Amino acid sequence: MASRGTWIAITVAIIVIIAVAVGVAEYAHHHTTKGKIITSTTTTPTSSSTTSLAPPHLTGNVETDIVSIGKYLSSKGIKEVKFVVWAAGDPNSVLREYAIFEAAHRLNIILENNHVDFKIVIDSQKSLFRRGGGDKLADDFAAAFQSGSNPDIMANSYKYIAEFASQGYILDLTNYIKAYHNLFSDFYPSIMKAVIYKGHYYAVPQDTEARPLYWRTDVAACIAKKTGINILSNLAEKIKEGKVTWHDVFKYAELAKKTGCSEWGVLHRKGTAHPDLIQFIYAFGGKLEDPSTGKLVLPVAAVYKWLYVEWLMARDGLIPKDMMSWDWAKQIHPAVVSGKTLIWIGGTWHWTEWQAQPYYYDKKLGKYRPLTAEEVKKYFYYTLFPAGDPGDKPLTLSQPFVWYIASNAGKENPDYNEYKEIYHMIAFLLVVKASDPDIIAIHCIISGHLPVRKAATKLMENQTWINELKSLKINLDPRVKEAIAPIVQKTVNPINIQFLVNVSKMLAYTKLTPINPYYPKLANIFTTAVTNVLEGTMTPAQAVKYIEDKIKADPDLSKNVEIVGSIPTNWKFP
Repeated sequence: MASRGTWIAITVAIIVIIAVAVGVAEYAHHHTTKGKIITSTTTTPTSSSTTSLAPPHLTGNVETDIVSIGKYLSSKGIKEVKFVVWAAGDPNSVLREYAIFEAAHRLNIILENNHVDFKIVIDSQKSLFRRGGGDKLADDFAAAFQSGSNPDIMANSYKYIAEFASQGYILDLTNYIKAYHNLFSDFYPSIMKAVIYKGHYYAVPQDTEARPLYWRTDVAACIAKKTGINILSNLAEKIKEGKVTWHDVFKYAELAKKTGCSEWGVLHRKGTAHPDLIQFIYAFGGKLEDPSTGKLVLPVAAVYKWLYVEWLMARDGLIPKDMMSWDWAKQIHPAVVSGKTLIWIGGTWHWTEWQAQPYYYDKKLGKYRPLTAEEVKKYFYYTLFPAGDPGDKPLTLSQPFVWYIASNAGKENPDYNEYKEIYHMIAFLLVVKASDPDIIAIHCIISGHLPVRKAATKLMENQTWINELKSLKINLDPRVKEAIAPIVQKTVNPINIQFLVNVSKMLAYTKLTPINPYYPKLANIFTTAVTNVLEGTMTPAQAVKYIEDKIKADPDLSKNVEIVGSIPTNWKFP
């Protein structure tokens, strides 16, 4: 029988052999998986079974990434995370909020299918969809950020990128987008440029649009009957070729008013000059930024001409003097859909909004109702925004909506400081899934916006899929399906889809407003100027001086805006 010392020696030898074997196995595992995606490593159980997972990173594969993240956080005892989304837009753009709900739904299905005990919840109590423009929502976001009550994700105009990036409110997504370069190569390059600031990506495009001039066909027919002048004859091509300018548009608006064919000649947006009215500046050959200096530009001649057109239209009764304070739902859209104006300076989304909202008063029914797709097609002809003067160029203007991810995204989840990078990744993956082609296509069809991805555009041409959407035989979170059902019923129509195909061609003429932190300030000054010009409290020349004085008096604008040119002395309009 072996002695006690011999047994001790044997035991020690066995332990050493086991340790060496484990070490060799770990060494081999490390070197055979070098360069591969490793989502977890397992340690040898001791007295109790424990699992240590490597911190996840983005690989460019959604399933791999969300499973890796879910397993990691679950191993840390975090089984559920919550996020909040805010969005702005017209009444039909509800998917700017619900797309994130749907994205969470799809990510949760992936997690369930991979047996991962982890769930993403979108907090419906704190999430918000605000009808109307995004300025108020952007202000609220900035204010909320100071107190830490801001949303994790927001859908809003791209125009806030420079401001929010400079203030540190939003994440720099450059590395995330690089990791998902295959996916983002499907996005239209011109639209991706709209989310770049100082060489970095700070948002993900959500949708885009064009801003046509809508012409009432019944008002034009009335003018033709009374004057023999057929305004709409080949008008779209004439505007595209620069043969019809704002000099002509003004005369057409005069005809509408003088013949009694409509109450107004032109109606446009209320409340702000950005972005719709900024088209006038471009139409008269102006530019708003100098790429060589990175500064904003005030093109005095172009701004003067824009303000003069507005001033003269108001003086001649072609546009309401209080246009900037009209109510969207009670005044603007009812006037447009009932033919009280020849021209409406609008957006592609209005095409479907008129079909979903009860703006039209039907005398036979004795109540307000939406227009049908057939009625919208019958009564509205659409063109590019015409050139200002002969020799200038027609255009449209796009203001892409984008997904912003707050720099403190996921802040309300457990151990935020320790896991914030992972929470940021989850927020990004929510935006990635919200960018699935079918979600983008549904949003564009029901809201009249244009897709930011080629795959979404292609899907919109798939009649089988269109039929499934119309009958709601599509796989969506029940809450999302319920939210879009009434809009789908009113808007999914071949007429609307053909309209989107047609107006998509306008993007070849599109302009963007500057991505500059001081642009919103400048746009606000423009708003005050055009309001005063319309009301008659300032002449166009006085309004230009007002703009110049406000720029010079503001420390930021005085350093970052170049005032270029002067008021033209020999220009005549119309």
